[in-house]
Amino acid sequence: MIEFVTQNFVPLMFCGLLMFLLTGIPVAFGLAATGLVFGFVGMEVGLFGGNLFQALPLRIFGIMQNDTLLAIPFFTFMGIILERSGMAEDLLETVGQVFGPLRGGLAVAVILVGALLAATTGVVAAAVISMGLISLPIMLRYGYNRTIATGAITASGTLAQAIPPSLVLIVLADQLGRSVGDMYAGALVPGLMLVGLYLAFVAAVAIFKPDWVPALPAEARIYREANGASGHKSLLALLAICGAAGWAWSQVHESIMNPWLDRTLPAPGDETLILSMTIASFLALGLAMVNRVTKMGLLSKLAERFTFVLIPPLVLIFLVLGTIFLGVATPTEGGAMGAVGALLMAFSRGQINRTLMNQALDSTARLSCFVLFILIGSTVFSFTFNAADGHIWVEHLFTDMPGGAMGFLIVVNLLVFVLGMFIDFFEIAFIVVPMLAPVAEKILPELLPEGYPAEFALVWFGVILAMNLQTSFLTPPFGFALFYLRSVAAKKDYKDRVTGENIPAVATSEIYKGSIAFIVLQVIMVAVVIAYPGLVSGDAAQVSTIDANQALQEMTIANEQAPTEQNMQGLEPPKGAASEPDPMDAFKDLPKTGEQQ
Repeated sequence: MIEFVTQNFVPLMFCGLLMFLLTGIPVAFGLAATGLVFGFVGMEVGLFGGNLFQALPLRIFGIMQNDTLLAIPFFTFMGIILERSGMAEDLLETVGQVFGPLRGGLAVAVILVGALLAATTGVVAAAVISMGLISLPIMLRYGYNRTIATGAITASGTLAQAIPPSLVLIVLADQLGRSVGDMYAGALVPGLMLVGLYLAFVAAVAIFKPDWVPALPAEARIYREANGASGHKSLLALLAICGAAGWAWSQVHESIMNPWLDRTLPAPGDETLILSMTIASFLALGLAMVNRVTKMGLLSKLAERFTFVLIPPLVLIFLVLGTIFLGVATPTEGGAMGAVGALLMAFSRGQINRTLMNQALDSTARLSCFVLFILIGSTVFSFTFNAADGHIWVEHLFTDMPGGAMGFLIVVNLLVFVLGMFIDFFEIAFIVVPMLAPVAEKILPELLPEGYPAEFALVWFGVILAMNLQTSFLTPPFGFALFYLRSVAAKKDYKDRVTGENIPAVATSEIYKGSIAFIVLQVIMVAVVIAYPGLVSGDAAQVSTIDANQALQEMTIANEQAPTEQNMQGLEPPKGAASEPDPMDAFKDLPKTGEQQ
C-alpha cells in the first residue's frame, strides 16, 4: 500500500482534489485541504521530510506582499464605480443612435459598448446585465433575430477577459511570472482583432440576412437638428479632424517621447497607438467644450452627445494604459489612477453618494478576498505538488505527446476549453496554469519566429489562455454570461411600452444558440494567435535585433578606440620596472600532450 501511494502520489492528489470539490466546499478550502492532507500522507509514507510545511507560512506571507495583486482591487473598484454611475446606459443609448440607421447597427453598438465596458468596468456580469436590460428589449422591439441579439450581448460582455486592463491578464501574469505591462501590451492587438471579428460577423449577417438585423426606424432616432438632419456629417467631420491629429502625433511620437524617457530604442507600436488615440480624444473633448461654452453651433446634437458620453471613459482608459505602456506607472499605480478617475467621472455626473460608495467598496473587498483565498489555497496545493516533483510528472506527460510543442499547445487549449465549461476562470488560472507554466517555458520558445526572445513565449502563452478562458463564459452548461442574460431577459410574454405589440418571452434555448456562432469566432481567434505569435509580441523581435546591433556597434567603436601596437610604443614601461606576470606563461611551460609520456 505504501509503495502504491509513493509511486502514484501525484495522480492520487488530483483524485483527492476532485473528491474535495465534489463535496461542495469552496474551491479555496478544497485546494488547501488537498495540499495539507496529502502533505501529511507523504510525510507518513516517507516521501517527504517531517519539516515539509516549515516554509509554507513564508510562502503565504509572500502572497500578501505581492504588489502586482494590488491592481485587482483598484481596477475592480474603478469598474464598479463606472458601472453604477449609469455610464453603460448612456453609452448604449448614444452609440445606438449613431449606428442605428445601419442594418445591424444596434448589434454593432452592443459590441462596441461591450468592448468599452470591458476596458473600463472589466466585470462580465455588469456588462451583460446592463446590455441585457437596455439593449435586448430594443432589439426585440424592432425585429432582431433572437439568436443574433442574445449572442451579441453575451459575447461582447465577455470581452472583459481579453481586453486590457483585464483581471484575468493580471492573474495570468502573476502565475506565469511575467510583468502585467507585457501581458497588457501582448493582449491589446488580439483583443481589438476579436472585436473586429465580431463586427465583421454582424456585417456579414447584415449583407446575407438583412431581415435578421433591421435598421432603427426614423421615429426611434431622437437626436435631430432643427432642419431634420441626423447630425452624422458633423460627427464624421469631428472624427476626421481628431483622427488627423492622432495620425500627426503618431508621426512625431518617437521624436518627442524618446528624449523625455531617455530611450534610444524605437517606440513600441502599442504605446504609439494608445497615445495617438489619447491626443485625438482630448482634442475631441476640447472642441466639444469650446463649442458648448461659446455656443457656436458647429457641432450637431449627436456629435456633441457622442463626444461628452464616449470620450471621458476613452480618455480614462488611454491614460491608464498609456502610463503603463510608457513605464511611467506600474499596473498598480495605473489602477489607482483609474479608480480616482472613475470617482471624478461619477462625481461630475452627480452620481456619487454614500450608498454607491458602500456598494463599490463591499463588492471590491469581496472579489479581492475571493481571489486571494483561492491563491492561498492553490499555493498550499502547489507546495505539496512540487515537493512530490509533480511538475516533472506533468512535463513527462506532455513532452512525450505527438506533435511536440504544437501538440502540447493544442492539447492544453482543448483542456482549458473543456474545463471552462464547468469551473470558473480564476480556478483554472490558479490550479491548472501553475502546473503548465514550467512545461510551456521549456518547450514553447521553439515555436516563436526567429529573432524573438525566449521570455516572450510565456507572454504569448498567457494571451492564448486569456482568449481561451473567455469562451468559458459562453460554453454550456455553466456559461456565466448565459446565466446573467437569462436572469434579466423576459421570462414571460409582455407588451412593448413603445409599439404596444406583444413580445414573446426569450427562451433559454435561444440564449444558448446565440452563443454558438461567437464561440466559433473566439476559437478562430485563438487559432490565429497560435499561428501568428507576432500579434502578441510584435515588437519583441525588433527590440531584440536592435539590442544586438547596438551591442555590435558599441564593440566596433570600442575596438576602433582601443590602443594599437603603434600607439602603445610610447607607453612602454621604463627599464627596470617590475612588470606583471602574464597568466598565459604558466600554460606555455606545460608539456604538450605527446611529451607527457
